[in-house]
Amino acid sequence: MFSYLEIGLKFALGLVCVIVQINLLGKGNLTPTSAIDQIQNYVLGGIIGGMIYNTDITLLQFFLILLIWTLIVLVVKFISDHNRHLKHFVTGEPHTIIKNGQILVNVATRFGLSGSELSLKLRTAGVDDLSKVRWAVLEQNGQLTVTMQGADSIRYPLIVDMVINPTVLELIGKDEAWVQENLRQQGYQLSDVYYATYRHQTLQVTAYPQAAAH
Repeated sequence: MFSYLEIGLKFALGLVCVIVQINLLGKGNLTPTSAIDQIQNYVLGGIIGGMIYNTDITLLQFFLILLIWTLIVLVVKFISDHNRHLKHFVTGEPHTIIKNGQILVNVATRFGLSGSELSLKLRTAGVDDLSKVRWAVLEQNGQLTVTMQGADSIRYPLIVDMVINPTVLELIGKDEAWVQENLRQQGYQLSDVYYATYRHQTLQVTAYPQAAAH
């Protein structure tokens, strides 16, 4: 039997579930930056939208389904945060599309980026001359990050979540030994680094809290 009270309670439960996921998992699903963020939104929206008006689904069943989905997302996030390989599989990783004015066509087509789409992204980024592009990266959310020839700094981190980006190393003309030595001089190890950029000829490090406290 159709009940406005039950529908209202389901709406309330759905809202609470959304708020809990945002607070527990971060703000990624507000502005999705990876496939897992999009999937999380789609599935949660499908669960709430598909079951609210279904009178065969009781309030308890609805609550348990929301709880199961939230637990699944939490487990995937926890494991991916502690396993680099799974993190890359779940969240994806950026890919270099243009290097020194040359389009890496094999990479672009492998990730479904057509010539017209790339042209649009370049125009959106304000690029009118491909030869002036030093480096362009296709991000996990489909956006294009462009570094122009002669730029004072690289618009991309050298280290993210303890992983060194080899392309950035090549662009700045350094090697991993240089990175390790700079980290040692600043009192860090690679495992301490949350985020690091190369600016003004120096390595600027943001460490995890437990490392920064040392």
